[in-house]
Amino acid sequence: MNGIVVHLQEGNCGDAVTLRLGPGEHARFGRGSARTPVELRLADEAVSRLAGEIRATDDHWQLSNLSTTHSYLVENPEGAGEYLRVPPRRIGAPIPFEFARVVLPSRRDTPLSFQVFAPDHVFLDAHAPGGGSGESRTLTAYSLDETATYFLVLVALCEPWLRDRSPVAVPTTPQIVERLRGHGACARLTARAVTSHIDYLADEKLRIGVPAATDDADRANRRSGKREAVVGLALKFGIVGEEHLTLLPPRTGPAERGR
Repeated sequence: MNGIVVHLQEGNCGDAVTLRLGPGEHARFGRGSARTPVELRLADEAVSRLAGEIRATDDHWQLSNLSTTHSYLVENPEGAGEYLRVPPRRIGAPIPFEFARVVLPSRRDTPLSFQVFAPDHVFLDAHAPGGGSGESRTLTAYSLDETATYFLVLVALCEPWLRDRSPVAVPTTPQIVERLRGHGACARLTARAVTSHIDYLADEKLRIGVPAATDDADRANRRSGKREAVVGLALKFGIVGEEHLTLLPPRTGPAERGR
């Protein structure tokens, strides 16, 4: 993925917003006003009119805290509680997380937050020899982090084929939520989060082109088609295999069918 995706969920003191920023592009966030327009509006009295700025680069993104009083947190939802604190007036703080949650203090019971999906982390081909300085690098075609929640969602989507090797329906979003509930990192996973992870896999990680929806029925078909396309590509190219089933929590339902 070149650039970043910024997502503000509906009800988080504003309408749902999704921004795509290419390298060198930026977006401002805050309470905003007619004289201070912002791309990401956070309607809370504790948030400055112009609270901060996000800037995309080639291989990471930067956060500027334009507040004079409040620090912001950048959490790694995929990690073990890692976070960065960006102090007031800090400009261009580099953020290393591939998936991050930016948290701002507010007057509500819970802090304000929005999500940032960063550029792909680049890895050398696992089988490529370490050449000299003049040798170009061989990069993986699909750069996925097998420790990330989105990869668990991908494995859960592919699980019926990996276990039974028969044509069955792709698991629904509620089924994915239930399947991953026993995993320590997914105890609070919601259907909305699963949908976001599937969108991230399809649009950014696996780069599957799905036509835009025109109505509610088309939107439902598009959602189902996106899941099927993600599963098909992941299995076809061996992105997910039987060895990845150990990442899932133990099955608690009826005994598995024989292979």
